Amino acid sequence: MFDDLGGFLMGVIAGLPGLVIAMTIHEYAHARVADALGDFTPRMQGRLTLNPVAHIDPFGLLMLFLIKFGWAKPVMVNPSNFKNPRRDDILVSAAGPIANLITAFVALLVMVILFKIGFPMSTGMKTVFSLILIYNINFAIFNMLPIPPLDGSHILRNLLPYELAIKFQAIERYSFLILLVFLMTPVLGMIFVPMQRAILRTFESIIHIFL
Repeated sequence: MFDDLGGFLMGVIAGLPGLVIAMTIHEYAHARVADALGDFTPRMQGRLTLNPVAHIDPFGLLMLFLIKFGWAKPVMVNPSNFKNPRRDDILVSAAGPIANLITAFVALLVMVILFKIGFPMSTGMKTVFSLILIYNINFAIFNMLPIPPLDGSHILRNLLPYELAIKFQAIERYSFLILLVFLMTPVLGMIFVPMQRAILRTFESIIHIFL
């Protein structure tokens, strides 16, 4: 029992930086791009900061550790403030996952550079960096699922013709049930595993070109 508790606590400590970074970077990117495109709602809500306190939902963070499904404080956006609402909403929605992928790439790049220069990385340090890498990739993949209210659903809705977009938005009432099915069945793993591998291979290929 105590060994299990100790293992859980060590997992929390090692995983906390990765989860906090992934959540903070994700929401900050949404806020920053929305602000740049003319919607000052995130600015007024104090979301144009990399301070995790502004973005982390403590209960959502706890749920990530307990059931592997959690959330941050969503960035509120008013598309009517955009010059081109559909295009700009797509850009804002894509900003979070893209920021997560950039963060994941930087984490892997740092690990590779440290290895090549012979920097002595402890097991704990390797674990922390590895989890920053994996959690950011996972955040990007998960949020790009076309399930309301995830980022992928915003992108898909804005790409669809108006009538189809309205019908698609109607499934939001079932989104929690859909997410439960994904979480309780192998479906999510069938999506995550190949995409994780593809992203990691792409990152490694890019780094191999320059290092």
